[in-house]
Formats: sequence, structure tokens, C-alpha cells
Amino acid sequence: MRTIVLATSNKGKIKEMHELMEGFDVVAFTDLLGPMDIIEDGDTFKANAIIKAKTIYEKLNSPDIIVLSDDSGISVDKLGGDPGIYSARYAGEGASDKANLQKLVDELKAKNRTSSPAHYTCAVAVASRFGIETVHGWMYGTVQTTPKGDKGFGYDPIFIPEGFDQTLGELENSVKKSLSHRSKALDLAKLIIEGL
Repeated sequence: MRTIVLATSNKGKIKEMHELMEGFDVVAFTDLLGPMDIIEDGDTFKANAIIKAKTIYEKLNSPDIIVLSDDSGISVDKLGGDPGIYSARYAGEGASDKANLQKLVDELKAKNRTSSPAHYTCAVAVASRFGIETVHGWMYGTVQTTPKGDKGFGYDPIFIPEGFDQTLGELENSVKKSLSHRSKALDLAKLIIEGL
């Protein structure tokens, strides 16, 4: 079984990636290197995913290691695409999921909106001795200002995927897995990993 090191310390992402990367031994970088901050100063999801994958790959300094990172977030049409790459820190550095979600809700309400078209983006970078490859996945839908459900993490309680009338916070995990921007990107990343 191939070992994949995840370049994230986000507990929600780690749990989700464990479930989505069946057939691989998935390890968080913190288990190998301990906690550390990675400066994500790219201006796109792809750039930030590459920064994280490259940083952890170089720190591990082992040619046999494969590092996988993702950078993802939500873009809301009526907020001009915000929070975008700032999704994890929309309410400020170190902000909780709840604080970020509340800020998004408050921003929509300030524009007298109760909903808006929105989409999630996930960029995945795979770092190995062969270099870095990237892929993307998207999920489209609507955000609403009334959170519903307690499943998932992040903005899931306010995001309703296209073709559904429940939020990701209400939908069963198996349904979310089939729709998720992250699962779409990881399916493509698996093809890259299997070809290494």
C-alpha cells in the first residue's frame, strides 16, 4: 500500500481525505514533522496547493515520499467571488469554521440577500521525485443565510448543491462524497499517483 503524506493540519480535511483515499495509507504531515505553519501567499488555489506540497516534500527530504495537498474554498457570486482563497481565514487569521461561516452570512445580509449562487473549488497538488502535478475539482450550487445540518465542516451548513434541496450539512456523507469538489479532484490525483 502506497503511503501518501497530507500537507494539511485541518482536522476536517484529514478526516475527509482518509475516507476519499481508500487503498492508500494516508498520514498527516504533523505525524511526521510535528506542527508547523506553512505560509500560503499564492494568489490562486493552485498556487497555494503547490506551496504546501512543495514545502512538506522538501522538509521530509525523502525521494520515495508522495505528498498530497489541497487548497479549497467557496466563491460566492453576490460577494464578488469572496471569500475564495481566503475561505479558511475569512473572519481573520485563526478564525473558526463557525466564525468564517457567520461572516459570510453577515456579508450576504448586508447586501440584503438571503441566498446567492456559489461554487466550491479544490486544487490538489501531488509532489514526488518526478515534480509537482496539479488537478482541480468544482461543485456548484447556492449558499443561503440560514445554516442547516451539523454534518461536514466549514461552509457545509449553508451550501446547497445543484439538484438538491438540502445543505451539505444535512446530506449523508455518501451523497456529499459523490458530489464533492474535493472528491472530484482527488479522483484525478489518484490517477497521477497510480502512474508514478
